[in-house]
Amino acid sequence: LMLQKLTLLFPLWMMLTGAIALSWPEWLIPLNQGSVVVLILAFVMLCMGLTLTFDDFRRIARMPRVVAIGFAAQYTIMPLLAWGIATGLDLPPYFAVGLILVGCCPGGTASNLVAYIAKADVALSVVMTVCSTLAAVILTPLLTQLFAGTLVPVDTWMLFKQTLQVVILPVVLGVLLNRWAPQFVQRVMPVAPLLSVLGVCVICAVVFAANADTILTHGAELILAVALLHGGGFLIGYHFARIFGFHSQSARTLSIEVGMQNSGLAIVLAKQAFPMLPLAPVVGAVSVLTHSLLGSLLAVLWRTRSSQRQIR
Repeated sequence: LMLQKLTLLFPLWMMLTGAIALSWPEWLIPLNQGSVVVLILAFVMLCMGLTLTFDDFRRIARMPRVVAIGFAAQYTIMPLLAWGIATGLDLPPYFAVGLILVGCCPGGTASNLVAYIAKADVALSVVMTVCSTLAAVILTPLLTQLFAGTLVPVDTWMLFKQTLQVVILPVVLGVLLNRWAPQFVQRVMPVAPLLSVLGVCVICAVVFAANADTILTHGAELILAVALLHGGGFLIGYHFARIFGFHSQSARTLSIEVGMQNSGLAIVLAKQAFPMLPLAPVVGAVSVLTHSLLGSLLAVLWRTRSSQRQIR
């Protein structure tokens, strides 16, 4: 229970590590070299894989409509919104590419945690995250090419390879471990969510530290763009689900899935695929902080509403 409580304080850890990174960037700069950030993200995705079983995938087959609509929402609303905001706010190319990359990424791993707090459908949240994550290998590079290709050259193949390495392989490994080494997984499971959360915090802190000056100068513009993206995602995602006749629990789940992105992946992809835009990863780091805070606030709001209804 203690570990669970610590995990639920995700936004607090985000803000703390972000503040430390901006105040004392020299502590974290060394981690910005080489593949440290990539390895941490792969570890976070492995933790997600550990929570999945083959039954989860069978469950997808039983609820194709919900999953398909959620999937469509994830990969249309966010990329279009990101492109629209980048164009509307006339963001410089490095921030525009960063924002579009965030919009084209799959649902975030933290969305499952937020769905749990919001009393939404956690199983559906996991299934939707898995679907968008597996499709990310093809869709993230293609959509980035489509929306950001006019701004800068996009190496689609590089994005494809990176997504495969950082996302798919660790998730598959996690599922297989769950199948073949269940005792080990049961021992690790209580700490896995907390370690994932801390891993994402470290990734963001590293990017914050490396670009502290930029963030302190352009912070307001960045936060505005990213808050519009995620806020819009939550809002449109919810109403999108309602239009298709989902009840409020599924609509909440869809809203969370659409609004929360795997911004850690956006950071890694921006670092690897756009080396000529060193500021592009900054958007991903600001995004993690923003969607975690917005998502958690929304979750707490929804949870209290559910509890009040039960009392009545």
